[in-house]
Amino acid sequence: MKVFSFRRLTALTRIKLRSVSLRFGLAYAVLFIGSAMLFLSFIWWGTVGLIERQTEQSITSDAHLIFNALQLHKDTSLSTLINERLEQDIDDNALYLLVNKNGKRITGNLIEWPSVIKTTHSWYTILVKRVDIDNVAKVRAYDMPGGERLLIGRDMRGLTELSHMLTKVLLWVCVMIALLAFSGGLLTRRLLRRIISSISRTTSAITQGDMTRRLPVHGQDKELDAVSATVNEMLDRIARLMDGVKQVSNSIAHDLRTPLTRARNQLEEAVIHATNEDELRAVINQTIRGLDHLTNICSALLRIAQIEAGARRSAFTQFDFVAILQDIIEFYEPVAEEENLKLAHSFPETLMFFGDRTMFQQAVVNLVDNAIKFSPAGGVITLSLKVISPLPDQKSSHPQMELIVEDQGTGMTEADMARATERFFRADQARNTPGSGLGLSLVQAIVQLHGGTISLSSANPGLRVVITAPLSLA
Repeated sequence: MKVFSFRRLTALTRIKLRSVSLRFGLAYAVLFIGSAMLFLSFIWWGTVGLIERQTEQSITSDAHLIFNALQLHKDTSLSTLINERLEQDIDDNALYLLVNKNGKRITGNLIEWPSVIKTTHSWYTILVKRVDIDNVAKVRAYDMPGGERLLIGRDMRGLTELSHMLTKVLLWVCVMIALLAFSGGLLTRRLLRRIISSISRTTSAITQGDMTRRLPVHGQDKELDAVSATVNEMLDRIARLMDGVKQVSNSIAHDLRTPLTRARNQLEEAVIHATNEDELRAVINQTIRGLDHLTNICSALLRIAQIEAGARRSAFTQFDFVAILQDIIEFYEPVAEEENLKLAHSFPETLMFFGDRTMFQQAVVNLVDNAIKFSPAGGVITLSLKVISPLPDQKSSHPQMELIVEDQGTGMTEADMARATERFFRADQARNTPGSGLGLSLVQAIVQLHGGTISLSSANPGLRVVITAPLSLA
């Protein structure tokens, strides 16, 4: 029965020690007790050592006084000086012993020369019996003229009593510190368990499908609130990604099913009704173009997924943002002239930016292409670039670049602008124009990869797209 109880206790102890909060509390208690013991030991040794040093200094001074008195009063004997100092010893803690060269006692308050003292001018701690009580004494021996030896010391009874009292006090202090340490450890364990329980409840609810649960932010603990805010931000991003996955799945099911069904019907109709090779080849070519469009959509979806996963940072480098805008203006000016449109721009001479040059160039190309596509004849498309200071409520303290692409086209409603960056979303006025509804989704993914934001607003008439991104992400 005892063996079973011991084994059960051992098993329970192992299970308890697996608790992070308990280990953290014990570590706190051990560290607190160890620090306190080190501090109290320093106090103990400092106090006792100070008294011992003062005792040694007193013995040395006493010896110098005796030697100086012998030199000044040569008619005074050493025995007389010792007896006088014994009479003047009010505290009764001075020890003197004078022996001849044969070791026979001449005078002093000690009976015989201690056997442990073999050399002179060395410190000894010995036991002496005074009034039938054994006391500890600190002594030192000196050689005198004529072969005599002098022993001078001090009774350490007061130091012994002080050290015993100090030891008792320190032991009680250690007990109190241990109680405080374990109480603090239990309190720390309780706080840590509360934090871990909060995280556990939130994550458990999320694993069961409740993506709205978040860690509480109380505003009282800056570090803990910062961790909670970061975790909540991560959960928000996960929720957005999951919503995006659901949206993409639904969009693929609806938007890709139609062209696939159209391609199948075209091929089936060609098999049934084609009368010659030319008609059959024409249908096949038309179907190939439709499948190429589907391939482009799949490639765009894959590219957006790679960008949102942050897997395209390897190509980040320092480049001149103005240079890529000038290349885009030069490329699209002939296209704009064919549509009777004008490209206006306002750039600084140079603006160095850290990021993926090719990726950001594609994002701007998508915006300019959309602006040309939805602008009426005679309209103006404006590109402007400038450096702005961060707002006070923004986390980053670095300056930012602001790119604005503005057209004078049909624009969007507020509801359409709120959904414009969703995959496969197309406004009602864009239903009859070629495209897949992935352009602004790709732009948003590129901008977010560079730590920036994209916002859409009405230009009255037309649409204004504003991209902001920090200039120092290296």
